[in-house]
Amino acid sequence: MIRTLLTTTAIAAGLAGTATAQTASEVLDTYADIAAAKYEDSLTAARALQDAVATLIEAPSAEAMQAAREAWLEARVPYQQTEVYRFGNPIVDDWEGKVNAWPLDEGLIDYVDGGYGGPTDANQLAALNVIANPQFELSGTTIDAADITPALLEGTLHEVDGVEANVATGYHAIEFLLWGQDLNGHGDGAGNRPWTDYATGDDCTGGNCDRRADYLSAATELLVSDLEWMAAQWTESGEARANLLEDEQAGISAMLTGMGSLSYGEQAGERMRLGLMLNDPEEEHDCFSDNTHNSHYYDGLGVQNVYLGEYVRTDGTQVSGPSLSDLVDADNPELDAELQARLGETMMALGRIKTAAEAGFAYDEMLERGNDAGERLVMGGVDALIAQTRSIERVVAALDLGGIDFEGSDSLDNPSAVFQ
Repeated sequence: MIRTLLTTTAIAAGLAGTATAQTASEVLDTYADIAAAKYEDSLTAARALQDAVATLIEAPSAEAMQAAREAWLEARVPYQQTEVYRFGNPIVDDWEGKVNAWPLDEGLIDYVDGGYGGPTDANQLAALNVIANPQFELSGTTIDAADITPALLEGTLHEVDGVEANVATGYHAIEFLLWGQDLNGHGDGAGNRPWTDYATGDDCTGGNCDRRADYLSAATELLVSDLEWMAAQWTESGEARANLLEDEQAGISAMLTGMGSLSYGEQAGERMRLGLMLNDPEEEHDCFSDNTHNSHYYDGLGVQNVYLGEYVRTDGTQVSGPSLSDLVDADNPELDAELQARLGETMMALGRIKTAAEAGFAYDEMLERGNDAGERLVMGGVDALIAQTRSIERVVAALDLGGIDFEGSDSLDNPSAVFQ
């Protein structure tokens, strides 16, 4: 992924002329309070997922599998709204790859369809299948994987050999273990892993059901512990909050960096435009569960949360306070109204994708070459996110924050490079 300089405003002294320093401090407090609430909600949902997984393992059944899948889907709602804290907060960037990395070479973890392929020059371990192999060779060293533990997943397997596609932990590893591969291409249907992949004795399908259960258990345990750690970073005494509040101008810049980078390079580019260019049904964020429409929607909502300084928690209560919108409105109400409008248009465009998917027009179907209706829906989201980013640039300039590097994507900045 490349980076592109989207603003060229000269670096100015600070926020003078826009609002008092105390107002900037209050905006940052709201931002940190919302982060704390989002990560707490994500942790609560992950614990519910862990409980559902434990039930599936202890008493495998179709009902238990469905309950675990539903718990995973519910866990994605608060977590996706935290992604706007990436890019501007190093403590989040350094951690995020353990919990939400994608895409993944799922053959590293478990059995895959025969057409999946084997090792490649880019990834020699693309079909390792650690669940079926309690011992394997890694760079000339024999690895004992008889016990599948969080330490094995995090310390040995995750991004092994420096290959980012070797994702062994986090939401998407768990997603694969609950749904299995989506072999439907652009057709109807998500992954359909049978619950008997966790059955015991002669009822076991897929082989190694006990080790598959161990892997799923270890992955959910690790997800919970990772979210416990991140939730603690945003408490009143947490390191992430302290780093944010240390320099108010840098803190406001971090907020806008997260908004602009997620809107432009990450979501509009890597997650949406790229998949449409490649017409690849697997170029979607939640590719095993066909939940990508929700991931896109809640990413967009997270950006809106930050600007408006408000977040509705999973229990229905609201966290809100002084916001970036207030900061901009103090000196430039027209610009504030512009960005609020762009944010609203983005949510409408992402909402149309979500509504269509929930009505049976799945996101991977939208990516099919020649599907004009799908292309209009996806590009509606892409165009709205780009327009939103342009307004975020103008906010950066209005607040005299200087040039900010927003994340870029070849799909937007250099489309010909995508096919090289």
